[in-house]
Amino acid sequence: MQDLRLDKINATDENAAMVLLVDDQAMIGEAVRRGLANEENIDFHFCADPRQAIALAINIKPTVILQDLVMPGLDGLTLVREYRNNPVTRDIPIIVLSTKEDPLIKSAAFAAGANDYLVKLPDNIELVARIRYHSRSYMTLLQRDEAYRALRVSQQQLLDTNLVLQRLMNSDGLTGLSNRRHFDEYLELEWRRAIREQTQMSLMMIDVDYFKAYNDNFGHLEGDEALREVAKAIRSSCSRPSDLPARYGGEEFALVLPNTSPGGARLLAEKLRQTIAGMNIAHIAPKEGSSLTVSIGLATLVPAVGSHSRQLIQRADEGLYAAKHNGRNQVVVG
Repeated sequence: MQDLRLDKINATDENAAMVLLVDDQAMIGEAVRRGLANEENIDFHFCADPRQAIALAINIKPTVILQDLVMPGLDGLTLVREYRNNPVTRDIPIIVLSTKEDPLIKSAAFAAGANDYLVKLPDNIELVARIRYHSRSYMTLLQRDEAYRALRVSQQQLLDTNLVLQRLMNSDGLTGLSNRRHFDEYLELEWRRAIREQTQMSLMMIDVDYFKAYNDNFGHLEGDEALREVAKAIRSSCSRPSDLPARYGGEEFALVLPNTSPGGARLLAEKLRQTIAGMNIAHIAPKEGSSLTVSIGLATLVPAVGSHSRQLIQRADEGLYAAKHNGRNQVVVG
């Protein structure tokens, strides 16, 4: 809403102002109008019905409100408070017009939210000076808020861009899983956490069986599609934000499972193996009419102080080697 106010008047002229006078006396309205008529860049609006003042202020978006205190049907101080309670008008400067210089009335006006107090009708030079001063302060506030909003939008766009770049840096281009670099960083991070907290950590190493034969027979494009389907199954098997699926290299994948017991990891690995076999991706190996399968090596450790995450990879690799050596399409704990 606030940026529309900047469009309503000449925002390049710091002395520009849009004035709304709320007073039940038409003669007061006419006197103020005449006093401002020859002033450059001051747009004047008059409201004789205080019950319409809020709606009119929302519509014309003044930069200063001149508000009479004594009006039939609605007390001026009540109206000042209503301006302040409305999100569209709460920051607009309000100059209260009163018939007398009374400290108690003046104090009540400021307490209600008025910015200034004048005994009507004030000298025209003083009225114009105060209108321009409060309008200029308000315009500065609007421009500052607009600049702040633009800065926040720019910061959010930069953050979004950085997040996209970070995801691209961390992701494997073919499968969308984490790449080898991110896998290494994440495994080391979780390994150190497990050392501090002395919790179990599991790792799966997953290899697509007879993948060279698949590529040789169906071609690399079909091979890439098969890897993407396997990657989807691996990603879907992750039930926690801390689980990290990654493409380890070629047709080999990895799944980091922080704070996961051997039994829990074994159940998850077996379910994943069955899921991939159940996808019925046609293969010619180990024989015609076969379906694509995976071999999984699994390891679980509670890391000791001074140990390295390579130990977990080595144990999972040993399990994977045994799974492939023993006939593939199986889970072996290393």
